[in-house]
Amino acid sequence: MTIENLLSRLEKVKKRGQGSWIACCPVHNDRSPSMTIRELEDGRVLVHCFAGCSVDEIIGFLGMSFSDLYPPNPIENGKPLRRMFAVADVLEALAHETQIIAVAALNLDKLTSEDRQRVILAAQRVNEGRRLANG
Repeated sequence: MTIENLLSRLEKVKKRGQGSWIACCPVHNDRSPSMTIRELEDGRVLVHCFAGCSVDEIIGFLGMSFSDLYPPNPIENGKPLRRMFAVADVLEALAHETQIIAVAALNLDKLTSEDRQRVILAAQRVNEGRRLANG
C-alpha cells in the first residue's frame, strides 16, 4: 500500500513537512486533526493518535493490516530476504545453549531425565542455528 492510499482514506489531511502529515483520527469523533502520519525513508509508515487510539484500532477501522504500513520485503533470486534476529542475538543464544551442553557433559553421571531432555533441546537449537546460518 502506498502512503497516498492511506492518506486518501483520512479526513482533513494536511502536509506538515517532508513525509509528515496530520489528519483526523477515523476511530474517534475527531473534529480537528489529532493524528500524525509519517513516512520514513525506508518506506515504513508511522501512525499516532494523540487522543489515545491504538494503531490496531486505526488500521482496523481503515480496513488495513500492519503489513500495509511496511514496504514489501526485497527479493533476491526469487527468495525474500529475511533476517529474523540480529546476528549478535543469535550468537548469544547459541553460546547459552553450548554452555548447557558443556555443563551436562561434565556431569553425565548426574543428569536427570529432565536434564537430558534439556540437553537434547540445546543440541537441536544449536543445529537449527547452524542450519539457518547456512541458508
